[in-house]
Amino acid sequence: MCLICGWIYDEAAGDPEHGIAPGTLWADVDMNWTCPECGARKEDFEMVRI
Repeated sequence: MCLICGWIYDEAAGDPEHGIAPGTLWADVDMNWTCPECGARKEDFEMVRI
């Protein structure tokens, strides 16, 4: 979950609009990827249980 805006990255859905295929594990998301909602960096995310 993005600590800035609350957007949640779903591994099953990925982020295909920004080059992250569905099924991509969070650990495999590139460090240069940014939140599609607010532009926060990957380091600004925290794992949450849903």
